[in-house]
Formats: sequence, structure tokens, C-alpha cells
Amino acid sequence: MKFLAMTLIPYAPDPVTGIQPSTTDRLRSVVDIAVLSEELEFDGYGVGERHERPFLSSSPPVILSHIAARTSTIRLYTTVTTLSLLDPVRAFEDYSTLDHLSGGRLDLMIGKGNGAAQAQLFHVTTEDQWERNREGYELFRRLWREDKVTWSGQFRPSLDEAETWPRPLQQPVRIWHGSATSEASVELAAKWGDPLFSANVTNPIEPYAALVKHYRERWVHHGRDPKDALVGAGSAGYYCAKDSQDAIDTYRPMFEARKAAFLRQGMPLVFDSVEDAIERSSALIGSPQQIVDKVMRYHEQMGHEVLSINADGAGLTPSQHRETLELFQSDIAPALRKTIPSRSLAQ
Repeated sequence: MKFLAMTLIPYAPDPVTGIQPSTTDRLRSVVDIAVLSEELEFDGYGVGERHERPFLSSSPPVILSHIAARTSTIRLYTTVTTLSLLDPVRAFEDYSTLDHLSGGRLDLMIGKGNGAAQAQLFHVTTEDQWERNREGYELFRRLWREDKVTWSGQFRPSLDEAETWPRPLQQPVRIWHGSATSEASVELAAKWGDPLFSANVTNPIEPYAALVKHYRERWVHHGRDPKDALVGAGSAGYYCAKDSQDAIDTYRPMFEARKAAFLRQGMPLVFDSVEDAIERSSALIGSPQQIVDKVMRYHEQMGHEVLSINADGAGLTPSQHRETLELFQSDIAPALRKTIPSRSLAQ
């Protein structure tokens, strides 16, 4: 199994101290955690894309370029690039440039995005977002592979023997399809022979496992070998300590802060306590063995080879944050790597 540390860059007061850092300090902390993730030998580091409060992740290419300059080996991920909101040509130019600056360490995850603000900012609606995502992706993948592209579609001006620069370093870059609740992203991934990354965060495992199963079925439907399908999955939170009760007690303020934010925003509560979340969600909270066992249970239903964990560290002291990430790499990752075979993340 391979492991990614990731962040959506939420911007809120610390759930324990109540102190909110400056925007500058919060963004710099993301880069510092990426450097730490490389030091601890995580396989990749991912930055999401959101365009509304409380997130500061509206510009992943800029952040990942800074991380590329501060690191040398860790792979860099977009988790996810909201391609339904972007001009595919502009997105290609940004990420092709980043591919060179990172020395070919870039992987992309694409998705339609979510949140009410995107309709106001980008005039993308729930009625057209999936079609925008599909059309944008099909142009994007051609731009990555072809020196000159002739194309026409519904949502951007047509292209006639158009050239895009710089040409990318990786030929081609690996593109994952982020999946939460819809079969549309699953079908797009299977159609083009691309890997799938399940969000696996908001609900119990059943809807996510069902979508992964559907992906594998559609993969075969499109004439592909089942063993070539590649799946990754997220997790709803992470904190590990040698003693499971210490882990729960430390994580509880983080869970309660998230619960309060959901209530303020009028969002439904799927898990009403940290104990409920540990029992029924993908949250990885507890002792190393408890976390290994939980990942294995999820793997039995999803067959994923890549796992992402939230590496923000909100609610933790710097020493607690480092210690829990170290514990993941010393006591959790080796057991899972030994048990779950995985392919190289590099193309």
C-alpha cells in the first residue's frame, strides 16, 4: 500500500487553543507539513481545491509549486482539481509547468468540485457541472498527449491546430478521478482507463464501496483487464497514539469542532460522536493495531492500494503532530505495505 498526506487547507481557529493563525502562517504551515511528509517518507502530498470559506485552497498550482521547490522526492497531488470550473487550456498550462518544476513528480486528481460558491463565482450549476467536468477532461487529456489539437465543445471556444506550451515532462501525467457519490466520475474513469480515488469521508463505507464495485464493473465493460484497475481511498480523520484512549481523548476536540461547524452550516450530522465516527466512519483514530485493522476491513470491500490521511494537525501541538505522523510511518505503514501489494505511483 502507498500513503498520501493531504489537506484542503481549512482556515479556522484551533479547536483546542481557539487561536486562529494569519492567512500567511496557515499557508506556510501547509508547505512545512509537506516538507515533513517527505522527511517521514510518505509517498505523496496532496492539496485540494475549494473556492469558499473556510478553505484557503483556491490555487493548488501555486502552493504545489512552492512545495516542489522545497522538496525533491515526494510525489505531488491535486486532491482534487475542480476541472468543471477551469478552462482546460489554462489548467494544462499551469500543471504542465508544474510538472517540469517538480521533476515529473505530479499526479492529478480531477473532479467536478462542490460548494454553493462555485455557482456564483464561476457560473457553474448543478445542472451542467458534470457535463463541464466530462468535456473539460476530454480536452485536457488530449492537450497532454497531442502537440496540436483541433477541438470544439459546448463550454469554451473551439481550437484549430492549437499548440500549448510548455509541453509536459511526463508523457502523460497520471490522472485520477475523484469520486464521492456519483456514478458520473466513475464512468469517466472507467471509460478512459484511469484510476479512481474514493473520497470515503462523509458517510459509512457502503456507498463508497458500491461506487468502487461499479467502477470495476464498468472497467471490465470497457474491455479492460480487471487486474489493471487502480483504486485509492481517503479517510475521515487521523490521530494515532500508543494508547487508544489517549488517541480518542486527543482527537475529541477536533471532532467536536467539525461537528459544530456542520451544525452552523445546516449540514446533516452522519456521526454524532467521536466514538460513533470511529465505529462507523473511515476515521483512523486509535492505537496502531486498531488503525491497521480498520484499514484492512476497508480494503476488503474496496481493494484500494493507496490511502490518504489528513495531515493538517489542527488541535495538536507541533510535537504531537510530528509524533503521530512518525507513528503512522513506524507502526502502521509497514504492516499495511507488507499485507497489501501496490504498484508504483510513478508512471
